[in-house]
Amino acid sequence: MSDNSLFRTPAPLRRPSWIPPYVEEFDGLRGLAMLGVFFFHARQRMAGCWLYAPACAGWAGVTLFFVLSGYLITTILLSAREGDGGHYYRNFYGKRALRILPVYALFLFACFCGPDWLLRPALGAIQPWKLLACMILFVQNLLSAPLLGAIEPTWALAIEQQYYLLWAPVIKLVRRNWLLAGGLAAAIVASPMIRYFASGRLNSMHTLFHLDGLAFGSLLAVAIMTCDWKRRTWWRIAAGMAVSGIGALAFARGSCLQDSAIGLICAAAVLLALLASGVSQPFTRFLRRGPLVYYGKVSYGFYLCHVPVIMSLGLFYEFVDRGTGGHILGANLAVVAVQLAMSTAVAALLQCSVERPLLACKRYFRD
Repeated sequence: MSDNSLFRTPAPLRRPSWIPPYVEEFDGLRGLAMLGVFFFHARQRMAGCWLYAPACAGWAGVTLFFVLSGYLITTILLSAREGDGGHYYRNFYGKRALRILPVYALFLFACFCGPDWLLRPALGAIQPWKLLACMILFVQNLLSAPLLGAIEPTWALAIEQQYYLLWAPVIKLVRRNWLLAGGLAAAIVASPMIRYFASGRLNSMHTLFHLDGLAFGSLLAVAIMTCDWKRRTWWRIAAGMAVSGIGALAFARGSCLQDSAIGLICAAAVLLALLASGVSQPFTRFLRRGPLVYYGKVSYGFYLCHVPVIMSLGLFYEFVDRGTGGHILGANLAVVAVQLAMSTAVAALLQCSVERPLLACKRYFRD
């Protein structure tokens, strides 16, 4: 076998017929992930309430975002590769740019031209021009100092952009899906090892510490598009993934394997959402209806704006704490409700005025 045979076109990929063109449940999963991240950043006000413990685990919402993104982006790229009309890169990167850059540009403008307290926590370790350059290039998570203040959430966005930049050419060039699967499995195995050996040398937001979430989602997409298995087989696989992930998390909590266990649980949730899509079950009804769906649709703007919004309510916090001493749980929960309402309002404004009009331009990126 020659080396070139590794890159020859394999048998056509097929999207299973039981997966609908649009999986509504993914909006619910995305909303669940977004609210988890929000409550994690608002957790200090929930101390003393039963909500505090779940809020402290809300950071896992980022892993769910990564798994969802890995699955969706890999599915898009594999489908585009199969029906490539010569505009593979133009269509993919054009649509990603429309989705990401306009709101991100507004965010950068607000942070660097707005009140100095938005960036003050971050600027103690890095000069403004260097930070701005890194954020424009989406490499801010690779800095030696962790991101603080209003720009803290952008570390995950930087990892997403690095993934888009590298993964599209890999899928285009590597036509043997078993090679893609092998590389993704290697990334899953390598991630906890990197976290173990590089802890203290790289900041916790570094891309190499967070490979497994994207790899789990991408591997799931490659497997579903490649393996012609019956739906009931996938149900068994999803159940096995969920049980294995929960079991692993019970033993791996606080260790370098914790993120890998959470990634496996999130991959199981994504697969279960796919399998149950369109079926009337409590799990799918929970993800298809109510506020989770809305927060899933505005999740990008909400993700970028919620920390600046939380930081901007300082005078309101002083007013509440002056009257209550900061120790009345009801008042603190009311503060969280105001934070959520304000973040939701800003995200809704961004969706209506920026995201939705520009996303309509995706029609120009078709073969």
